[in-house]
Amino acid sequence: MGDWWKQWLRDFGWTQSLLFYALDLGLVLALTYMVLVIIGERRTLWMVRGFIVLMLASAMSARLGLTLLNFVLEKLVVGSAVAMAVAFQSEFRRFLEQLGRGEFKQLLQPSHRTVPKPDSVIDEIVDAVKELSQNRIGALLILETDSPIDERDFSVPGVKLNAELSKELLQTIFQPKTLLHDGATLIRGSRIMASGIILPLSGRTASRQLGTRHRAAMGITERVENCVCVVVSEETGSISLAERGMLNRPLTSSKLKELLEARFSPAMEREAVAPSVLSWVRQVSTQGLALVSRLLGLPSPASPREKK
Repeated sequence: MGDWWKQWLRDFGWTQSLLFYALDLGLVLALTYMVLVIIGERRTLWMVRGFIVLMLASAMSARLGLTLLNFVLEKLVVGSAVAMAVAFQSEFRRFLEQLGRGEFKQLLQPSHRTVPKPDSVIDEIVDAVKELSQNRIGALLILETDSPIDERDFSVPGVKLNAELSKELLQTIFQPKTLLHDGATLIRGSRIMASGIILPLSGRTASRQLGTRHRAAMGITERVENCVCVVVSEETGSISLAERGMLNRPLTSSKLKELLEARFSPAMEREAVAPSVLSWVRQVSTQGLALVSRLLGLPSPASPREKK
């Protein structure tokens, strides 16, 4: 009886360790999945994979007792984490905000990817910007790239319009004598949603040639990743495109059209990485449960296909 009890305790301790290891692995996979949901770009996916390889190599070197290699890899992991946090600060800001608000469901749901804009919409925007630039009329356009922007990200939400986009309407809005010309105009799809929007200014040190519109474009694209901003300078008439807090300037109207077409093209290099990761996690979980069941002598759980 005593030997059986000791054997059961040993088996129970080993099973408990296995379950804790499976829980630890599951939590790491869930965290990785949430990060991929937040970012969800192909070029960024390779960076995340490289970071994970560094972490695994660091853990393996520690287990093998390679002290010097482990020291170097640990420093590389820390440096890479800091670099990624800086490079993708808007994504990590959104992750922390959703985590702080308790929006766990949103963290596990892949966000909508770039919404292609019809060529006619891009043509209308570019034609309007070209006319404004030639007449040196200042303008600031916010173009949503996927999910709608939360109005709480604006300092002042402005006046709601919900009007069909046209170059004539855009030119009219930004005429100096109109009441809405001083703020930004929000474009969602093929509609002008609001005008007279006041945006938060960027805290970065900018060139003296950049005015309030440029700093506002940098500020909103730093805070919100799902938008780009088109800016027309009132002083010089130069055209700029802001994305992720960075300004691409000066641009010609043809170059602006090229960048917008590339940005809103359905064939651009983006992929929904989160669903593929989710299916992989489900596959690993199923195999892990089957392994645990065999070790404990329990009936193997049926796969989803078998249940059908």
